[in-house]
Amino acid sequence: MADEKMNTDEKALQINLDAKKYGTFAEIGAGQEVARWFFHVGKASGTVAKTISAYDMAVSDAIYGKADRYVSRKRLQAMLDHEFDLLLKRLDSTRGDKCHFFVFADTVATKRDEGQGWLGVKFQTQLHEVPSQIMIHVRTLDKENARQQEAMGIVGVNLIYGAFYLYNDPVKLIGSLLDELSSARVEVDMIKFSGPAFVGVDNRLMALQLVEQWLTEAAMFTADGEAIIPGELLWKKPVLLERGSFRPLTNPMLDMLERAQEKFTQEKCAPGETPVVMFEMTLRQLQVGNAIDHQDFLDRVDTLRALGKPVLISNFLRYHRLVTYLARQTDRPIGLPIGLVRLRDVFDEKFYTDLPGGLMESLGQLFKNGAKLYVYPSLDKKTGQLITVENMEVAPHLRHLYAHLVENKFIENITGYDANALKIYSGEVLAKIHAGDESLAQLIPTPIFEVIKAKKLFGWQQKAATIAAPILA
Repeated sequence: MADEKMNTDEKALQINLDAKKYGTFAEIGAGQEVARWFFHVGKASGTVAKTISAYDMAVSDAIYGKADRYVSRKRLQAMLDHEFDLLLKRLDSTRGDKCHFFVFADTVATKRDEGQGWLGVKFQTQLHEVPSQIMIHVRTLDKENARQQEAMGIVGVNLIYGAFYLYNDPVKLIGSLLDELSSARVEVDMIKFSGPAFVGVDNRLMALQLVEQWLTEAAMFTADGEAIIPGELLWKKPVLLERGSFRPLTNPMLDMLERAQEKFTQEKCAPGETPVVMFEMTLRQLQVGNAIDHQDFLDRVDTLRALGKPVLISNFLRYHRLVTYLARQTDRPIGLPIGLVRLRDVFDEKFYTDLPGGLMESLGQLFKNGAKLYVYPSLDKKTGQLITVENMEVAPHLRHLYAHLVENKFIENITGYDANALKIYSGEVLAKIHAGDESLAQLIPTPIFEVIKAKKLFGWQQKAATIAAPILA
């Protein structure tokens, strides 16, 4: 059943021939692309109880209730709930003892440049069972409407097939969503599992899987672990994002974020406007050798959760790609708190040899959307000299370019920082964690210290503090 080489026709036909699967297809927008596959391959009478396309907004509202947006998570959930309840009401007494009921629903918009839609399946894995559910958000990247519709149809069949036959292996299910497609045509940037079939499934790990398996370049979840698409949180809002490995987040990192937020709010936000403040990790920062340590990822996320901020996971090694991605979600200002070491990397030409325009191309994309770098100073370990935006050394042939960006406030010092925080180094923080040293509480935010201690994260050992060498140089 789980043959990865099955094409879309074969998947649809297998479902049609499975006498235990019976349900409804409800689709809004872009035609009946998913249901069409099941009629196309034949034997649909064994699977399809009903198809419906409430294309007219008034009709859709009359059936599913009013909605502010028709292509939305809220509308999809209303469709799944309404149709499943109706299916049970009409058929449970006659088919409930022999069928696993399901509802597939989607609400989709196709456009000339790209389309997007919400797809979901609500289904039983046992007779009379409380249903489980999988919900995804999809972007179609083809330039022609017909190909976007085709792609949505294929993803829908893959989703239904995965729900029926791969629900015991969510990681494999995620990898199957792009069968017969590619990431050049389709992006799946959100997935959420719920219900009795997915007890114990952590949707934060599933978000990581979307990025790890290259179904999307970035995925997001809230501090509570709720999978979301960036547009739900960032649309038309200023964004302040701190990038890091967060193993763990230290006092300097929090101080950098808070001081940058003060400046960003004063300079870039309208009166009374609150920016979205968030953290970001890249896959490279999660790698141990060539593999991703999933438990270590969850440990980091658990500590960040204590600060109540959303988290973005991405494949964006360069800052300009991150900013380009954020600018697709919002037309408001973007701020990036950054340390001196990372600023040096931004101006290191060796990182851009694969770009036709090299460093200039990267900087152009980084700053073209109004993004700004807020730079946290650093202490030279050898000399004790304070390094800031003004005295950071850059290559001689880049000095005028660098001066231009500083003079025009694309790059700016963070002020009002905690001088003691400059003397805290992450390597020494980890040493104190491994030693179970209680003085760690002075070096990292209190909520994060409490989580590390309670859950024994990052190799924490519960014993008396014995480290004599101070972490503060």
